[in-house]
Amino acid sequence: MKDPYEILGVSRSATDDEIKTAYRNLARKYHPDKYTDNPLSDLAQEKMQEINEAYDTIVKERRGGSSAGGGQSGGYGGYTGTGGGSGRFADVRRYLASNRYIEAETLLDGVPAAVRDAEWYYLKGLCLYRKGWLDEAYRHVQQACNMDPYNSEYRAQLSRMSGQRGYAGGSDDGMCDCCCSMLAANCLCNMCCR
Repeated sequence: MKDPYEILGVSRSATDDEIKTAYRNLARKYHPDKYTDNPLSDLAQEKMQEINEAYDTIVKERRGGSSAGGGQSGGYGGYTGTGGGSGRFADVRRYLASNRYIEAETLLDGVPAAVRDAEWYYLKGLCLYRKGWLDEAYRHVQQACNMDPYNSEYRAQLSRMSGQRGYAGGSDDGMCDCCCSMLAANCLCNMCCR
């Protein structure tokens, strides 16, 4: 592999923040999702892999040869393309905890669609929730619950969001319980009065 600092376009004396910024800028530029149905798709995939490896190498080197998260240094928003775990999105969770949901969403959007897991959907749902996009947020958290039905954190958030949306049980048809009850009562009245 080429010099990882050269790949990211930074000097060896660059700060951790400068390295992370350079990595994120390159990841945004070369992310394969931007090249869907494009002849450059394969090239973008290779470049993204090279960028991820360079970033991982630098992070491991700076941490004294060990990486966080069970063998993962973090990658773009915690994504390195190898396995999963709750430590994968530590940066995203830190951003959300400090109400920096735009940065959190930027990191999440850098994760290829093919490897988006339950935690990705949950965290993306939280970002959307913070932006006020409640229906879309609900769908993402619901997807996280479907993918990992025993996760109490996801279930608790889904329950909170259900109450705020006015949808009992998360009905996706746009009707609240009151409307459904009135519709059912109206149907019954029409049937009885014939």
